[in-house]
Amino acid sequence: MKKEELLKRLESHQPDILGMPNTREHAVILPVIEKAEDLHILFEVRSQRMRRQPGEVCFPGGKIDSGETPQEAALREMHEEIGIHPDEVSFVRKLGMVTTPFGVKLHVFIGFLPSDLDLTLNPDEVEEVFSVPFTFFKNNPAIDHYIHMHMEPDEKFPTKDIPNGKNYKWQKVHYRENFYYYKNYVIWGLTALIVADFVERFQIR
Repeated sequence: MKKEELLKRLESHQPDILGMPNTREHAVILPVIEKAEDLHILFEVRSQRMRRQPGEVCFPGGKIDSGETPQEAALREMHEEIGIHPDEVSFVRKLGMVTTPFGVKLHVFIGFLPSDLDLTLNPDEVEEVFSVPFTFFKNNPAIDHYIHMHMEPDEKFPTKDIPNGKNYKWQKVHYRENFYYYKNYVIWGLTALIVADFVERFQIR
């Protein structure tokens, strides 16, 4: 390969997560509702009809389709799931991005919904919705629990080709999971991670 050819390829290159060329991209939105007494965060409960994670608490969102931006995907998914049209969402901003060990890159947005919500739930995706006031998260920090992950080489892994061979000290990973308990709802996983980061980053008081 000549230098010119490499430079041409670099011009069209879109930076991504190295070593994860098949990352699945999703987008979610943290919906905020202004009520008389406080700001609230709106959550969904996934339908029992869902193949993945039925009954779990989540934010509106899903897979990014070809040709759309992450923000467009988050707003489209919210419209499909609970009937809120993108034009009804104001002050949409990107909060950040989460990557998982399972090949998912999650774009996270925040948006403000009208206080006089008129929701139409898609029963194939959403069992119910509920909202939690900011003051709850102020007074109830996330409870941390850990999943201990350890690496186990495949039986055909060439340990003889690496320093210390079979005695190689593989890294142990302690994966933190945040939990919030609100009434009869359990908020955990990536949804709780997003909430915990939001509360800390923006000093929710």
